[in-house]
Order: sequence, then C-alpha cells, then structure tokens
Amino acid sequence: MSHKHIRRDVGAFALMLTGLGSIIGSGWLFGAWHAAQLAGPGAIYAWIIGAVIILFIALTYAELGAMFPESGGMVRYGHYSHGSLVGFIAGWANWIAIVSVIPVEAEASVQYMASWPWEWATWTKDLYVVTNGHGELTPPGLAIAVVLVFVYFFLNFWSVKLFAKSNTAITVFKLVVPAATGIALIATSYNPGNFHIGAHGGSHAIDISSILTAVAISGIVFSFNGFQSPVNLAGEARNPGRNVPLAVIGSILLATVVYVLLQVAFIGAVPPDQLGHGWAGLEYASPFAQLATALMINWMAILLYADAFISPSGTGATYTATTARMIYAMERNGQLPKIFGHIHPRFGIPRPAMWLNLVVSFIFLFFFRGWGTLAAVISVSTIISYLTGPVSVMTLRRTAPELKRPLRIPGLPVLAALAFIFATELLYWAKWPLTGEIILLMVVALPIYFYYTAKSGWDDFGRHLRGAWWLIVYLPVIAAVSWAGSKTFGGHDYIPYGYDLALVAVIGAVFYVWGIRTGWRTPMVEAARFHHDDEMDLPPSADEAERATGHR
Repeated sequence: MSHKHIRRDVGAFALMLTGLGSIIGSGWLFGAWHAAQLAGPGAIYAWIIGAVIILFIALTYAELGAMFPESGGMVRYGHYSHGSLVGFIAGWANWIAIVSVIPVEAEASVQYMASWPWEWATWTKDLYVVTNGHGELTPPGLAIAVVLVFVYFFLNFWSVKLFAKSNTAITVFKLVVPAATGIALIATSYNPGNFHIGAHGGSHAIDISSILTAVAISGIVFSFNGFQSPVNLAGEARNPGRNVPLAVIGSILLATVVYVLLQVAFIGAVPPDQLGHGWAGLEYASPFAQLATALMINWMAILLYADAFISPSGTGATYTATTARMIYAMERNGQLPKIFGHIHPRFGIPRPAMWLNLVVSFIFLFFFRGWGTLAAVISVSTIISYLTGPVSVMTLRRTAPELKRPLRIPGLPVLAALAFIFATELLYWAKWPLTGEIILLMVVALPIYFYYTAKSGWDDFGRHLRGAWWLIVYLPVIAAVSWAGSKTFGGHDYIPYGYDLALVAVIGAVFYVWGIRTGWRTPMVEAARFHHDDEMDLPPSADEAERATGHR
C-alpha cells in the first residue's frame, strides 16, 4: 500500500481538542488526590511547575512538528538529528509511554465504577480490591476493561474524521465537568485550615522536595503528556505550521487552569477530621465522587461517575489514534516490519499498527492491574521520551538550516537548554529505584534495533553509534546519580539534598551540549530536502533516505 494515503482532515480546533482530550483523562479523576498525598497543599505549586516544564518541552516539539508534519512524528525527530539508534531509543520510550495509557484509562473507569454507591450496583464492589495498600482489578474488572479498550479501538478503526468528530464532542463534555466539579466543591465546602496541614500532618504545609516528586510521579507529567497528540497527528492537520503549535500551547494552558482549580477545590473540600494523619493517609477509591457524595452534592456525584467513563474513554480513543501513527512512523524509520506501514486505501488508517497496539494494550492491562502502578511507569517513560526533543531541534538548526520551518520559536537556544535540564531533573525527582527500573526497560528493545540494522547490512552503523553516545552514557549516569543521591529522592544519601539537585542540573547542561555537538546531517535530512514541501504528504522513509543519498 502507498504511504501517501494519510489524509489531512483535522482542523485547528479539532487538533487542539485532541491535545486537551489527551491531557484531561483519568489524570483529573485521580491526580489531585495523588498529588495531595505526596505534597499536601504544595500540590497546587506542583501543577504549576509541571505545566511550565511541559510547556518548555512542548515548544521544542512544536517547532519540530511544524517542520516535519508527519504522522507519529514524536518517534522520528531523533532519527533526523542523530541517526537510527537515537531515533530508536527515543521512539521506544515514547511508544511505551503512550501505548500504556490506553489500558490505564480503562482501569481508571473500572476503578470509579467499583465505588458506585447505589444499592442495585453492589456487584461492582467486586471489580476492584485493595490488599496491603495495593489496589488492582479483579478478573471481572479486567473483563470490563478489555471491553473498554475494544471501544477505543473501534472508534478509530474506520476514519480519522470519525475519531476527530467523536473526540470533539467528548472533549467539550469532559472539559465542562471538571470545571463544574471544582466550582461546585469550592462553593459547597471550603476549609481554609486544610491549606496549613502538611502531607504527614503538622503545620508544615510546603515541602519543596515533596512538591518536586509530586510533579514527576503523582500523575502530573502523566496528564500533561497529552500535548503530544497534536504533534503526532500533524500529518493529518491542515496548515500544520500554524495549527500544531496553536494546539499544543492552547491545550496545555487550558488544562492548567482546570487542574489548578481542581487541586484547590480538592484540598479545600476534604473534611478536616479526615486529616488527622496528614494528607499521606488519605485513602479514596474515587476521590471527587466520594467527596461529592459526602457533601450531598448528588447531581455532581452522578455526573462524576458518568464522566469516569467519558473522560478516560476520550483519552483512550485519542491515544489509540496517536499510537497507531507512532508504530507507522517507526516502520518508516526502517525499524519494524513493513506491514505496519500499510495504510487502508479508503479510510486512511494504519490498521496493522492499530492491531499491534491493541495486543500490547492487553499485555499492559494484565501485568499492571492498578491505575497508580501503571501511571508511575508511564510517567518515567514519558520523561525519558522528552529528552531528545530539545537536543534534536537545536541540532537540526545547525545541521539543516535550509529546511523550511513554518514555525521558528524565538529564544530557542535558551528554551531548549532549560527544557532538557528540566527533563533531567524530572527523571531524578521520580526517585530511586523507579528511575533505574524504567531506564533498564529502555534497554530491552535494543535487540529489535540490532536485528533490523544487521538486516540492512550495518550500513554506516559507526556514524549512527557516534551520534548516540551522549544518550547511551546519559541514561546510566542518571541512574547512578539517582542511586547515590539524597534519601529525599530515594537514594543512598551519598550526595546531600540540595547538592544533588545542583549536580543533576549540571549533568543536564553537559549532556545537552554533548548531544547537540554529536548530531550530524543524517541521510533522512538529506532526503527531506527533496520531500519537504507543501505538496508532499510525508517526509521520507528510511529506504527513501538511502536511495536519495546513495547508501545501501
């Protein structure tokens, strides 16, 4: 099948709602509670810090998305700037972070369903169990989650237009419900004293290290990761040079307003008698719905239980669309079987890629059966996937200055440097051992890369390897610093608190400079000169790049 059947049917408004629909998913149902558990009232600052960091990172990707308006672009940029190995590592991290969102959204819906308060729904109590503080879905709960994943799948199976239209309606609804929830809680129950109670009790409400950890793993990064959806759908966007950055920035800013409102409302609405042991001891199965029920706001409780299906389902459907484009893009990189590059001639959908993601979603669903467990894995994988964007965008300004840039971000050298340093800090804030475990997960897919590299005859492999050394060294260095860092962030306290944060920032700056210097004019960039114009639907595949440059 031709690669040029992808259609540009998605307008500016639908594209922004795609980003907003990805950001406001199950994260709003649980994020305020998890953030408050970790940071108490400091969770409000955690959302603002998280939004600023993600906005810096997102702006680097917005320039790349406008420059290379292709489906699944988030897994392609490292390939353009540093070669196939960096492209593969970045693509693998990004795909893991995104494809696992599909099952986690289904889990969120079932977890809310398990706390339905109605007498006729007592059977739902058996869908989710908590053992020794660890919650997971039971077999009946898993069965319902499987059905939900199928629903997300079929919403995208026939047309990107069907996806965009259904997503617009869902997103409008799930933007209104969280905003209404925040306003209703503040109007009904507002306890100012709650803002002076620390995460573990006492009057020390603000703890910087707890705030930073909340940014990384409470669901904040997990939630804001939805900014990627407009970038990944750039190949289906009309006028991507204008619409992609507009969608990215607009979705982040609108979502920030909603999340801060919800966090303020949640902190103020919790009954003070439940905070005897601080926020860390606060246990809810469905936080906002249970608060609404306790405060006798019955209309809101019913709305929340309904939205517990609609919000996660909207996000699950969105990510089903974007992950298919990512697999399609990885095939274009020459790192997956060619079948995953096939596009349905009538509907313009990469259906084989969708089937692969469906299977992988089920694997994640059965191995990670609780929202909190899978959300933490997603968060750290997401942070790793952010690392290449700031380096790639600056490298391409050096190695490919002549390529058309519909969007040129002002002050990009400073902004990209800060974005990379912030991403490095986020990775450290996630705490040992989780940081080390997810970095190890990045290694397990390398045999796939080496298989396809060997299949291509190890063409120019030395140069691709030299372009990747900065990232190959970076990951174990950060793991080592996380292991040796202060106990505040789960380390062995060989590096005192405060000094560890400064050291991580320095490491980030050093690897950022190294990464830019090791970038090179790859065959993909050479071929892009002949493909990168307004009439072409897609930049070149790996095979096309080889033909354009004479490499085989």
